[in-house]
Amino acid sequence: MTHAPQVPGRVALVLAGGAARGAYEVGVLQYIVRDVARAVGRAIRFDVICGTSVGAINACAMAAHADDPVAGADLLEKQWTSLRLQRVVRPSPRELLALMGDLVGRARSDPRPGDQRRGGLIDPRGVEEIVKTAIAFDKIPQHLASGALTALTVSTTDVATGKTVVFVQRAGGGVPGWSRDPSIQVRAATIGPDHALASAAIPMIFPAVRIDDAFYCDGGLRQNIPLSPARRLGAEGLVVVNPRYIGTPKPLLAQENVKSYPGPLFLLGKALNALLLDRIDNDIDRLNRINEILEAGTRRWGATFVDELNAGLAERARVAPLQPLRVVHVRASEDIGRMAGDYVRSKPFNDSTTGMIARTLRRISEWEGEGEADLVSYVLFDGPFAARLIELGRRDAKARHQELCAFFASSASS
Repeated sequence: MTHAPQVPGRVALVLAGGAARGAYEVGVLQYIVRDVARAVGRAIRFDVICGTSVGAINACAMAAHADDPVAGADLLEKQWTSLRLQRVVRPSPRELLALMGDLVGRARSDPRPGDQRRGGLIDPRGVEEIVKTAIAFDKIPQHLASGALTALTVSTTDVATGKTVVFVQRAGGGVPGWSRDPSIQVRAATIGPDHALASAAIPMIFPAVRIDDAFYCDGGLRQNIPLSPARRLGAEGLVVVNPRYIGTPKPLLAQENVKSYPGPLFLLGKALNALLLDRIDNDIDRLNRINEILEAGTRRWGATFVDELNAGLAERARVAPLQPLRVVHVRASEDIGRMAGDYVRSKPFNDSTTGMIARTLRRISEWEGEGEADLVSYVLFDGPFAARLIELGRRDAKARHQELCAFFASSASS
């Protein structure tokens, strides 16, 4: 029988992408920092915090409250549940005109030196205002200096090259040794609103963001669940929160989709799902296999096995040391696309939400089909819907209560 490795003190919080689905992460966080903390008899803090896409915004908020994660989670709940669709999801007239120009063959102008945003059909000012006013980015360096936080990372995609760029802010500055993968670049940074907004800029929906001399967009295109940054920064235990639902396909729904060929908006929603799909299950399975190998080697050859193995690897190649790494993965237990479709077709939504955007989302949900509303779920930045996702996150974390308690209890005792 294989025993789970004990978790030393350095624990990472890893937050996935998903645009408006990111409210789910807040419920999971609240349950951990309140209920799990109460059960294990101590405050729960995260040494390393890594986020991609909307998870980067949530990660920055938690990093700004690294000394008081309960306050950070409560702030996120307040911000998410106070969202109003008409304020956050507003069309960008400039980009709509540019799109019309594209359709008739008119060339776009190059970005002007002062342009900080580029592309995207939704005006980003509503989201920008919330991020800039609600998150105290100036607190992050203080927490790094005090030891309340070890590192924060935000993953983005460089628009020009298509490479993943991981911005790292950590105690002492600089970046540690990283992967030799040429498609990933790592840069030390003082992370601010632009980094978070760039990471969350879903192509075609929100505009790319200029940082220094380049434009960046959603980091989830290549790294939707940033396990690698957490490992590279020395985390020995990971709590991964993921709003992505993986369920059993429903035969009747699949037959309906075949009988009536899906429309372009249905396909766009599925394309976003595919773009933001991370190979998380494969990654975690690989980590578990490494754990089993290291444990078996330690049982067979003694406590020095892992150190000697890493010394041998270091002589042959420049690779990161192997170490036991325990992972708790909390994933959405319900299809958030289906939840979004049910919500925008519900009487409460129709009674409380008016205007062009509300009508458009209702129509899109009808076009996507009664059982599917993936595209809608990515842009449904609406407080009451966010509250439903937060509650789902709490329920899913509660269902993993024993596993979470064992994880944090072992981290305290190591």
